[in-house]
Amino acid sequence: MKVRELLDILDETIAEVKIAIVSNQQRALESPYTSYEFTQRAIELQEDLDDLLKVREFLAGLDPEDDVENHFPREELEKFLKLLELLRKADAHAY
Repeated sequence: MKVRELLDILDETIAEVKIAIVSNQQRALESPYTSYEFTQRAIELQEDLDDLLKVREFLAGLDPEDDVENHFPREELEKFLKLLELLRKADAHAY
């Protein structure tokens, strides 16, 4: 996998997390009974977003045509890709 491809996946995940943060922040205003849960979820998602942005900054400094395997062990890369998939598919903004 090329760095450019991983950046594309990462950008998609970042966009989904941003949508989820905004959605949870809006839902926190709907009811005093559920506001704490939605506020807490938005804070957790913001922490995830901060981590993703740090990774993106690191990857942006690499050559886009370079292989990601040259910079990360294969096992760690597979775990990271699974994490990105989970964050993209979580649909935290759908509930």
